[in-house]
Amino acid sequence: MPKSPAKSPGICYLVGAGPGDPGLLTIKGKECIEAADVLVYDYLCNPDLLRHAKAGTQRIYVGKKAGDHTLSQEEINKLIVKLTGEGKVVTRLKGGDPVLFGRGAEEAAELAEAGVRFELVPGITSAIAGPAYAGIPVTHRSHASQLTIFTGHEDPTKDETSLDYAKLAQAEGTKVFLMGVERISEITGALIKHGAKPGTPMALVRWATHGRQQTLVATLGTMAEKVKAAGFKAPAVAVIGDVVTERDAINWFENRPLFGKRVVVTRTRHQAGVLSRKLADLGADVIELPTIRIEEPEDLLGFGELVQDCHKYEWIIFTSPNGVDAFFKMFDKIYNDTRSIGGARIACIGPGTAEKVRARHLAVDLMPEKDFVAEGLVKALKEHQNLENVTILWVKAAETREVIANELTGLGAIVDEAVAYRTVAEKADNLEALARLKNEGADIITFTSSSTVEHFLDLKVELPEGIQIASIGPVTSATLKKHGLPIDIEAKQFTIPGLVAAIEAHCAK
Repeated sequence: MPKSPAKSPGICYLVGAGPGDPGLLTIKGKECIEAADVLVYDYLCNPDLLRHAKAGTQRIYVGKKAGDHTLSQEEINKLIVKLTGEGKVVTRLKGGDPVLFGRGAEEAAELAEAGVRFELVPGITSAIAGPAYAGIPVTHRSHASQLTIFTGHEDPTKDETSLDYAKLAQAEGTKVFLMGVERISEITGALIKHGAKPGTPMALVRWATHGRQQTLVATLGTMAEKVKAAGFKAPAVAVIGDVVTERDAINWFENRPLFGKRVVVTRTRHQAGVLSRKLADLGADVIELPTIRIEEPEDLLGFGELVQDCHKYEWIIFTSPNGVDAFFKMFDKIYNDTRSIGGARIACIGPGTAEKVRARHLAVDLMPEKDFVAEGLVKALKEHQNLENVTILWVKAAETREVIANELTGLGAIVDEAVAYRTVAEKADNLEALARLKNEGADIITFTSSSTVEHFLDLKVELPEGIQIASIGPVTSATLKKHGLPIDIEAKQFTIPGLVAAIEAHCAK
């Protein structure tokens, strides 16, 4: 008999992480990740979901795939019971839904037996999402009003199958089975043996809802042969029935302009999301490979003193979104009223930086019309007014080119440089991405600053053969050329949307 729930603050959330697309995580699931002291996650969980975790959250990978278990199920059960019993908030992330052919119910039973608190948080299953992302509805008024879901991977300790293939073969409507690629010949053969029509349309969807999704279409009678010929591997969801014919009309996911293209994003983990999301929305399979991370300046006190005196300047210049974030992080520590910025006017190097300023409900007084680089900003200021004896606070990174200070000082301005942050090499948060790049290759790699170029090269990673290089603009391109790297794609507008547009146009050719 299960013990009464403990009064300990510990709780384990058994969360369905969805089929892969980060956008398909439920709001409840996201909240559980954000609350976690410890994340225990599976092989099929998209690593992008981990970014919702708070700083300092312990991450434990217990990935399980056919023939390769990091921890056995018994060890996982003991682990989550132990962690929860210690009073921790444990979020156990499981691919898809936690109880649909998962082991969520068994894990819940172990937690109940131990007398610790737990919750089951349902997730979107690949049994429905996988076919939908392949343009196949599992039910359809013209084809099927019944859905049968079964597993292709039963408990290996059982002496014989518990599946009644005679009933499955005769079942009306759509049939979907999970985890059955390795047994595809056995499963399709059993269905046909018990009366299913060999000519019934069938599809397999691999890595469903991910950017690397692949779909194989055949019939019940020919699928096993096609799988062998194509070298089609797990993980995949199988769908059988006339609904597969709808794919020709509504295959929306795989028809997007960048589908089939694997694109590497080298920005910081914090910044990568914007570029990654825009590329993923166009169908790209994105590998986030952060080469840099942002850290506080070495002279934090000196930076703080300049921020404290910001109201004394006629202009404040921001040349990056990171600079805006760092400035106002310090500003908020010193002041509790945005009006303390005084009458200083604000100049920004480009739209991304300006957007950050406007998010603070501050107006941007000056921005280049099109050349979103240091030279363009200097030109805009020069045309705007006489700069003789004008006081300017330039909020910058430690490694930034000195173009702004040198040019404006030459025009008579009095420029103080507020070093707001520095970029350092990322050496811990990119190991999984490096492995993917090495094992799977990529079509395009993006660089959004000179620092991403320099730090990527410091990783000593060999670029896959045939990979194309995309640069956000001329300054980044100059750094690439300095190191002997070709520029295949360069943004016409030196912004993230401009870079995405250039990649889309290039691939359209």
